[in-house]
Amino acid sequence: METDSAPQEITSLVGREVYSNNGVFVGEVEDIRIDMDQEVVTGLALGQVNRELFDSRVDRSKGVLIPYRWVRAVGDIVLVNDIVERLSEPEEEEAPA
Repeated sequence: METDSAPQEITSLVGREVYSNNGVFVGEVEDIRIDMDQEVVTGLALGQVNRELFDSRVDRSKGVLIPYRWVRAVGDIVLVNDIVERLSEPEEEEAPA
């Protein structure tokens, strides 16, 4: 019986908004990446992404794929680690001064 509920739970992720654990909007789930051999979710494909986070790294017409290991919680929204916010930091700031 658990097998019947699993696909419903996975497909229910589609359309949910994704936020960092700091409350920053990241994007909206458009699809789910699944490893069929291991039967595990490996990533979330996001569309309508926050351009402030991804403009420097992603073509405007494309979404992003984030690793599922970044997901902290799933409920009415999906919470991911704040590591996604660090993607928007300019590379100059990462170099030691």
